Amino acid sequence: MAVTRAIPTFQGPVASRSGRLPEPVAFYLLASIVLFFLAGSAAPTPLYARYQAEWHFSPITTTVVFGVYALAVLTALLIFGSLSDHIGRRPVLLAAIGVQAATMLVFASANGVPALVAARIVQGLATGAALGAIGAAMLDLDKAKGTIANAVAPMTGSATGAIGAGVLVQFLPAPARLVYLVLFGIFVVQAIGVALMAETSPPTQSPTKLSAVASLRPEFGVPPAVRRPMAVAVPALVAVWALAGFYGSLSPAIVRIVVGSASPILAATPFAALAASAALAVFALRAMTPRFVMTFGLAALIAGVGVSVLATDHRSVIAFFAGTVLAGIGMGSGFQGAIRTVVPLAEPHERAGVLSVAFVVSYLALGVPAVIAGYLVVHDGGVVRTAREYGLAVIALAAIALLGMARRARATVSQPDRRPAQSSVAVRTTPRITHPAVEPVRGGCSNP
Repeated sequence: MAVTRAIPTFQGPVASRSGRLPEPVAFYLLASIVLFFLAGSAAPTPLYARYQAEWHFSPITTTVVFGVYALAVLTALLIFGSLSDHIGRRPVLLAAIGVQAATMLVFASANGVPALVAARIVQGLATGAALGAIGAAMLDLDKAKGTIANAVAPMTGSATGAIGAGVLVQFLPAPARLVYLVLFGIFVVQAIGVALMAETSPPTQSPTKLSAVASLRPEFGVPPAVRRPMAVAVPALVAVWALAGFYGSLSPAIVRIVVGSASPILAATPFAALAASAALAVFALRAMTPRFVMTFGLAALIAGVGVSVLATDHRSVIAFFAGTVLAGIGMGSGFQGAIRTVVPLAEPHERAGVLSVAFVVSYLALGVPAVIAGYLVVHDGGVVRTAREYGLAVIALAAIALLGMARRARATVSQPDRRPAQSSVAVRTTPRITHPAVEPVRGGCSNP
């Protein structure tokens, strides 16, 4: 259900109070919070091998540690996604940053799997709660720049966190602690910055608005006009996020086989390359039509995953990383195209439910298949065979989505859409879940 914000008695963000950060500084502070929250989520990637060696757990545990984070992010997005529309952006951000900073100390002092899993769950909840408030706050300050930053910063943060953690782990002392302590310090500074910001969206006070408590209830729904496009988008969403989950949890094990090295930097490089190329694709294709973006993305995903699988079989380092970059391009553009294909077809009051369904599919695909892959690694032939089977499944899902797009295109030609023209234009509302994927870019919606 869409929430229509009350019109305040002043125009624009509250920026006139003395001692508050200037709006441009506040904007870049918010962008940095997105970047480092996602960097924190990727920081454990180069440490998984170390944890596994010290605590003697199987690849299944590695994928569970990754999977619970994804499910926690999803839970927080669904529950807290619109809370900042009711109580303001700053309270949500301060709480989320405080929890995230405390979680870094839990990571730094973890001495076993239970502490690691607990830290990942809390980290996911804090990240999911923060993403909605940050995305909305950046759009409050500058809609054009906010849309681009929302689209590019999360993937950039994931890439930065993975490779930055790899560098710290390989070259500096206390590898299992230092990266988290550095992030702890960054979050403390960012919390101080948020405390000095002006509130960009005053709390709603109208008695006709949903209460903050009522806003915590997730809503789902796929209206008739969106059902067929959503059926096409679902295999694409599963393909791109299942691939991200696989790289986030098991790519260090693949690197050890393909490269023959246990270097933490090399362990983090595939996931960093995947995320960085996805971010570049989102930025480069932001003005293209949704159909082109989705078609191009799925084709690149199929090609990239195919190259990576063959490279793993033949132990080709160059081909593996080339395939990873191509798959990352497909991942970023495939997700962006899928969301932009579905969301504009929903009426404004229907978009929150449609986005909820899309996010549930995406984050379940990020976590659950990775756990299944961990099981297969242990019980069905090891990393290489699992990578081959997993890659073929991703390719099959992308191919199904492409086939669905082709069939839908033929149906559209034979039976033109007679809906009113304005129903295909993305008109911004304030959804229950505020997420980088929902903001319009030249008539569409951008990708995280």
